Amino acid sequence: MEDYLKAIYRLLEYNEQVSTSALAEHLGVTPASVTNMCKKLAELNLLVYEPYQGVKFTPAGSKLVLEIVRHHRLIELYLAEALGVPWDRVHEEAEKLEHVISEDLEERMAAALGNPLFDPHGAPIPTKGGSVSRRQSHSLVESQAGSRIEVVEVDDSDPELLRYLGKLGIFPGTQIKLVSHAPFDGPLSLEIDDRQHSLGFQAAQAVRVKLVINDET
Repeated sequence: MEDYLKAIYRLLEYNEQVSTSALAEHLGVTPASVTNMCKKLAELNLLVYEPYQGVKFTPAGSKLVLEIVRHHRLIELYLAEALGVPWDRVHEEAEKLEHVISEDLEERMAAALGNPLFDPHGAPIPTKGGSVSRRQSHSLVESQAGSRIEVVEVDDSDPELLRYLGKLGIFPGTQIKLVSHAPFDGPLSLEIDDRQHSLGFQAAQAVRVKLVINDET
């Protein structure tokens, strides 16, 4: 159940609504499985679900998922900052640990980290009170050639992609110059620390950025 709630939350972070087909694709399950679980979550008063209308959280569902997401992302950051676990491994490890640590331990971790607002991948960590620090950002593939941008967040669902992006030096806070973008969903040519890199369209979709300056005149 928690995996579904987290997946819906993740998809809603940058979309106004979530369809059952998008949720099925995200989770790698059949649309029928998603429909059945959404009905169960609606019966538990955690989701509002109407066929062909997508899903959204009820107030109770929103409160619960914010607690779950806070738990998960705090663990990720603690693993990375305190234990030095690589950023491509913390998501998987947090999936295992989030079900066994207590609320007290979670708060101790938060205090030790200085009550952080973002996890290692740049995703916002909800506060204990349920507020979320949203930052303006857009997908790297939507950036214009010649623009200088800063990485805000990287999707953490694919460890192999995270390792690849890490080798290129693409982390939250990294500044990039988008040199060119080939048409028809072609690769992007990037300049990072005076070095040229090529990044495929699909990989670039996992990176969210904000504009720093635009070098075009």
